[in-house]
Amino acid sequence: MSTEQTDPRYQDLDAWPTLKAVEAMWQGQVDATAVVKAALPAIAAAADAAAARLGQNGRLIYCGAGTSGRIAVQDGAELLPTFGWPSERTVFALAGGQGALIAAVEDAEDDHADGASQINDANAGPDDVVIGVSASGSTPFTLGAIHAAKGRGALTIGIASNRASVLLDAADHPVLIETGSEVLSGSTRMKAGTAQKIVLNLFSTAVMIRLGRVYKGLMVDMVPTNAKLRKRAIVMVSDLAGKTFEEAEQALRIGGNIKTAVLIAGGLSLEEAKSRLAAAGGNLRIALKSGR
Repeated sequence: MSTEQTDPRYQDLDAWPTLKAVEAMWQGQVDATAVVKAALPAIAAAADAAAARLGQNGRLIYCGAGTSGRIAVQDGAELLPTFGWPSERTVFALAGGQGALIAAVEDAEDDHADGASQINDANAGPDDVVIGVSASGSTPFTLGAIHAAKGRGALTIGIASNRASVLLDAADHPVLIETGSEVLSGSTRMKAGTAQKIVLNLFSTAVMIRLGRVYKGLMVDMVPTNAKLRKRAIVMVSDLAGKTFEEAEQALRIGGNIKTAVLIAGGLSLEEAKSRLAAAGGNLRIALKSGR
């Protein structure tokens, strides 16, 4: 298993000057970023398949243990504020439960049955997309989750750093990020974890793009939950509709969200804007074109 191998170049790491050690670890992070390039076609294929499967009701279900699980939770937790993805459409199956986010839960990752149980408890089905993340690709908890998900008809995606691993073999869409050995032998929170974070960022953002939650490079389904984001929302509506900040702010008050506000600022009533968006499946680009 390449992620567990010891690299002889770093056998005296603890005796090195701190700067030299940090430089070696930094280079590992750079290498992890470069490795992801080979996985881009697999990531794109997985994102297209996920967007097609999710439709109006499907859920993204993230599964993992330890570092991999925490990275997966971070990705999923950011979908609501960034893309307006409903919280009820994001599910986490984490080895050791939610408490494992802040403290290690011994032996939880070895529980294949618990992985399957959490997927069954979530009532995963054909509309859902289940993402299993494991550096080794052999974590029993994550494998249990993926096997259960496939049995229930869900689309499965596996992200792992070891070629021909069980997770990649089991998933409908395998994503290999071959990060190899770590500077600190076996510490997959480093290179492997960095690559996992990048892959999940790319995957979930691509899914949201395909689902029409991005327009002209803007997060048009963003939830403006603080002063900074409210200001950003006003700027978006102003830019997209070609209106003043004051007009954009007024449209936002009426519409309640960025997409609806853009249509209102363009001259539609609230009811017309909602109807136009609904007919376009929530896609602002299509809604704007349909009025021309």
